[in-house]
Amino acid sequence: MTVTAALRTGELAERAGVNVETLRFYERQGLLPVPPRRTSGYREYPAEAVDLVRFIRRAQHLGFSLREIKELLNLRAVPRATCADVAGLAQRKIEDVDAKIRDLRAVRSALAELVNECPRAAPLAQCPIIESLSREPIPKRDHRPKRKS
Repeated sequence: MTVTAALRTGELAERAGVNVETLRFYERQGLLPVPPRRTSGYREYPAEAVDLVRFIRRAQHLGFSLREIKELLNLRAVPRATCADVAGLAQRKIEDVDAKIRDLRAVRSALAELVNECPRAAPLAQCPIIESLSREPIPKRDHRPKRKS
């Protein structure tokens, strides 16, 4: 039987490729269980914590929020959970990304229109970009993904 040594905070951070504050943040957010402490006061993480932190980081890089990551992690503890449950969360994330892309395209289009209207040589008082920013109402964005019917 092989016994793996527990990791101190700095060791875990180094192996997982994050900084120590990230680990503490994950603990405060409930993503990483608070480890027991040695008598010396050092935190003692199990070796599996490296994989957990890497999982969290990869999920963040794919755009999952901490709340969504918590949902993914919680699914692992549900005996009847299936891949379809995870796929459902991933599909919601795709819909969120699509909504953000639509928003960004609309912003880009509006900016391009303003830039195209700009006479460039005109005095600042006649700048259509400044004028538009001064008078146009701020549009409300609906970040909810459009559902297919």
